[in-house]
Amino acid sequence: MSKFYITTAIPYVNAAPHIGFALEAVQADVLARYHRMISDDTYFLTGVDEHGVKLYDTAKEVGMETQEFADLNAEKFKALREVLNLTNDDFVRTTSDRHKKGAQKFWMKLFENGDIYKGSYKGLYCKGCESFIPEKDLLDGKCATHQKEPQELEEENYFFKLSKYSDQIKELIKTDKLKIVPESRKNEMLNIIGEGGLYDVSFSRPKDQLPWGIDVPNDQTQVMYVWGDALTNYITALDFEGEGEKYKKYWPCDVHLIGKDILRFHAGIWIGMLLSAGEKLPEAVYVHGFVTSEGQKMSKSLGNVVDPLEYVEKYGADALRYFLMREIPTTDDGDFSHSRFVDVYNSELANGLGNLVNRVVMMTDRYLGGKVPSVTEQGEFGRKVEELLGKYHAGVMKFNLKVALETVVELINFGNKYIDDKKPWVMAKEDDSEIEVVLYNLLELLRFAAYMLKPIVPKVSEKILGRLDVEGEFEQEWGGLKTGGQVEKGELLFPRLEE
Repeated sequence: MSKFYITTAIPYVNAAPHIGFALEAVQADVLARYHRMISDDTYFLTGVDEHGVKLYDTAKEVGMETQEFADLNAEKFKALREVLNLTNDDFVRTTSDRHKKGAQKFWMKLFENGDIYKGSYKGLYCKGCESFIPEKDLLDGKCATHQKEPQELEEENYFFKLSKYSDQIKELIKTDKLKIVPESRKNEMLNIIGEGGLYDVSFSRPKDQLPWGIDVPNDQTQVMYVWGDALTNYITALDFEGEGEKYKKYWPCDVHLIGKDILRFHAGIWIGMLLSAGEKLPEAVYVHGFVTSEGQKMSKSLGNVVDPLEYVEKYGADALRYFLMREIPTTDDGDFSHSRFVDVYNSELANGLGNLVNRVVMMTDRYLGGKVPSVTEQGEFGRKVEELLGKYHAGVMKFNLKVALETVVELINFGNKYIDDKKPWVMAKEDDSEIEVVLYNLLELLRFAAYMLKPIVPKVSEKILGRLDVEGEFEQEWGGLKTGGQVEKGELLFPRLEE
């Protein structure tokens, strides 16, 4: 049994969750569920980032204590576990004692290795990003992300010697010892490092400028800047501070799943920190794009921010999960449109999957008394099913969940076409014994489809398997559906939407 440890980025808690993080959370959950399905020892971590000037100022603006405000929004992110039907094993908060102690221990490892030093820093600081931005990265003098001019700050801070590890990081990425998916993001990171290399980064802020953060363990006048605080969550959540069993069992991380805007932090600064601390490095960084809304960037002023909770309440978590994995390219930008959501729901969930399940179960009930007929030879039909299963596995392992799901759609369409070609209702009238072969093939196809869909639409998958009288691990060989099982009818899985 292999182990598989996956993390999401930890979103900032100054606002409620939106569809962009829902995409990341579902992608991570699909990977975690898939690895559990293939019997890997899986650990899935998510959480929230709760420190920084932006949170401190926002709390003041709404008249709340900072911790109280952080608690309020942290609960909204924690609730996504139930809302989106996630299976995260842990939820880390950067205000928790376990994280603070772990982050301080990590700081001291870097300090004792001679990689943290004190110096004066003058730079352009973006409050929205909570980071200093090189002048070359500004667009018309403004932060490219927040469209605001940064303020000039000069402070005495601690710095981390990231430049010391620049060549090593570059080589790790070039040779895929640190795998970055997709390839375009690997090339982007190599371009960021470039000829000049990575530069040292500010690693703390004066407490009089940032009173809300984790104390620097060897200087009570400073608090940790975001790198030493937020990035360490991936290891502090495993009891790095006590070097506990989870840390020994699951570190290093197999996949850090992040958005494209924080690639340089995870594939640059974080890797340098781990090298300095003498810790094992993550296997891979998977990078997804952004979600637009109705063809435009989401913004409160435009009123086009997609609230995942609204879609779940109206259509169910499985429908939202399906659309995000099907319609948003896994490693690229994609658009969330309500009309497209309805189209995909009706054409693929109602007419495709739901219709196939209903037809096969109804015909088995009508023509065979609801009993699974004798196991048939694999034949050309079964070989096609196993071929698509292979494409599905390849899609997941290459972090192309859209391709994996497209393979299941192809399988469902193959099943519906097979029904139309074979016409079991005509066979039944003619007392054709081949009807048992046809229905066994279709029932077995449904079993494969249900398991392949399990990481993506888990509730619907369980309903389908329940109707087929199947439980337990995924038997990936043809003939897993046993003779004599009782097939049960049930309500429509996806009633058509009339909107």
